[in-house]
Amino acid sequence: MKDLFGKAILDYQTNNSPEDLITETSISEPDEMSVAYLFRDFKAMPKLEQKALQLAKGKILDVGCGAGSHALYLQEKGLDVTAIDISENAIKACKLRGVQNCKVSNVLDLDVSEKFETILLLMNGTGIFGTLKEISRHLQKLKALLAENGQILIDSSDLIYMYDQDEDGAYEVPATGYYGELTFTVHYKGETEDTFPWLYLDYNTLQNAAHANGLSCELVLEDEHFDYLAKLTLL
Repeated sequence: MKDLFGKAILDYQTNNSPEDLITETSISEPDEMSVAYLFRDFKAMPKLEQKALQLAKGKILDVGCGAGSHALYLQEKGLDVTAIDISENAIKACKLRGVQNCKVSNVLDLDVSEKFETILLLMNGTGIFGTLKEISRHLQKLKALLAENGQILIDSSDLIYMYDQDEDGAYEVPATGYYGELTFTVHYKGETEDTFPWLYLDYNTLQNAAHANGLSCELVLEDEHFDYLAKLTLL
């Protein structure tokens, strides 16, 4: 894995001539993304992320922490937060930014003897599930990491709006597979990352998956662009 996302984050943090990331998916054209966006402060975050950070309490796990902006905000509020990411470069940048407790790890590899009151999965948190068939494995792991009165705060988007509608208003989604299962490709400084699966989940599908895995699911907030924040708790 070339870890181009992490490379861009570390370049930005160390002032090593960062460039825009170029991301493309199986249903969208290449799109430029400024790495600076990953370093945003609370004021510049979308409402869904702000709400999640305001609801965070107790011992917190930030899954897929990226440049560490969420973890830093919580740390500055005096909260106990552990930030993890599979990207070594991203974790290096987090340490340089002053995130006290961060490490390179896949959430599936964490030891479940440590429990958390809040588990955050933000910036399309369902993405790490990859595909529909992997949801249960991830939810079971998250559930095992959750303290008794804990909460999982996760956001995603219903991508139905990306598809054309026929004359009757029905969306023309692919007949094979789920329409939120995408493949993602990242380009940075002339290099291309291997394509990887990335999952966007509509709220009903997330809710059904949560219930099937012994979790309750509550819609906390929706914004105008098919994005939403959900809270999962133990049943």
